[in-house]
Amino acid sequence: MTTRREMLKGAGMLAGFAAFGVHPGLAETAMFENCSVVELRQYTLHAGARQTLISLFESEFIHPQEAIGMPVFGPFCDLDDPNRFVWMRGFPDMVERKRMLASFYEGPVWMMHRQAANATMLDSDNVLLLRPQRSVLAASAARMISDSPLQRHSLVIVNIHYVTSSAIEEFAKFFEQAMRPRLAETGALVIASFQTEDAPNTFLRLPVRAGETVFVWLAAFPDMKDYRQHLAAVREGPDWREHATESVIHQLARKPEVLLLAPTPHSQLRV
Repeated sequence: MTTRREMLKGAGMLAGFAAFGVHPGLAETAMFENCSVVELRQYTLHAGARQTLISLFESEFIHPQEAIGMPVFGPFCDLDDPNRFVWMRGFPDMVERKRMLASFYEGPVWMMHRQAANATMLDSDNVLLLRPQRSVLAASAARMISDSPLQRHSLVIVNIHYVTSSAIEEFAKFFEQAMRPRLAETGALVIASFQTEDAPNTFLRLPVRAGETVFVWLAAFPDMKDYRQHLAAVREGPDWREHATESVIHQLARKPEVLLLAPTPHSQLRV
């Protein structure tokens, strides 16, 4: 059985600020820069089926989707759940999403391999439809480190905050002004942030979660040790809620959903 330590060691594709040569004051290209819509997809798999899906996904599904115009970020292994498979993909807009998904799922590649792919899955409907947040501080770390020689022991953290729809813009502002600087100070490389895309799902063959409003941010760490040091620094430092409005404090009362992810050997990290 593969341990968390072994998975991180073998799958590393990201490193820390210094290793990337990232200066925190630089304005950088946002992740999914040509996309206004992004899916965060979490699949629950049959026990022991994850490696089968990883091999199939990496060999057959990444490049055909990107050839259509859907950039893929991932896939990733969930380190807390051996039967969870996570990935993201982007689209120019909702109209193009419908066309591109139809092109792929009605095309020869999916038709040839869909039975094998679906056989690994218990559930593929855990999908959040998101739109990227644009910020001069939103680093495309994945783009910058794709050619880095330091490509081991990586960790990608996905934080999903569930908020009320009326408070999403205020929460997004609080993230940029208070949370992001504090995260950087404590060693987190924030590589992207998103909020719910509330447009109706235009490709009904692929369900998405409806009736929820979320704010999602992704961060990269060289390894689990660095992540734990970051968590300790956040706990020991000033409380970032000190200057939050009552509405934001209410949103923070619910703990975020946190995904600890390791890139697979051929994860796509240039988006």
